[in-house]
Amino acid sequence: MNKRKKDTRWLASVALMMAVVILLANTPLGMIQLPVIKATTVHIPVILGAILLGPLAGCILGATFGVCSLISNTMAPTLLSFAFSPFLSMTGITGALKAVWVSVGCRILIGLVAGWLWILLKKVKLNPMIALPITGFVGSLTNTVFVMGSIYKLFINEYAQVKEVAIDAVWGLIMATVTASGIPEAIVAAILVAIIGKVLINIVKIA
Repeated sequence: MNKRKKDTRWLASVALMMAVVILLANTPLGMIQLPVIKATTVHIPVILGAILLGPLAGCILGATFGVCSLISNTMAPTLLSFAFSPFLSMTGITGALKAVWVSVGCRILIGLVAGWLWILLKKVKLNPMIALPITGFVGSLTNTVFVMGSIYKLFINEYAQVKEVAIDAVWGLIMATVTASGIPEAIVAAILVAIIGKVLINIVKIA
């Protein structure tokens, strides 16, 4: 009976966090439109869910984030939306599958990495106020590195085409995006995960 209650509580908590992800993904607070790509804060509840509910929950929340990203890039495309939406593929079915990996697969990794990193940091008994921002930073950077890295590996020719640059210039543009967008996002995530995570962990303990 206790296990059933625990499972029900876990499912309800995941559903609640999914609702937060979907809400953020559909408001300006969740996906900030930039000229070339959408900067996001939607990964923050994914990281928090992975910390509070475990890697499996993190993966589910990451997948939710990914599907929202796929839909957003399909409905309101930018220059790079071909890399996030299978419906905007420039190279047929192969490109569509690659786009699903970038939009959904890479986002699942956020929850997986954050969840297992948190477990590891707990095992070494690191102070939560140090472990929380580390997990937030790494989780956020996982999003940027895997998304932009996958674009570089899987869509280098298409990226060069839409940006109207030589292929050997793509790496520099990718690194510029990681530096200009990914690092600030990771710092913000570290701060917010530390603040919100501490409160939520205390609530969970009380409950």
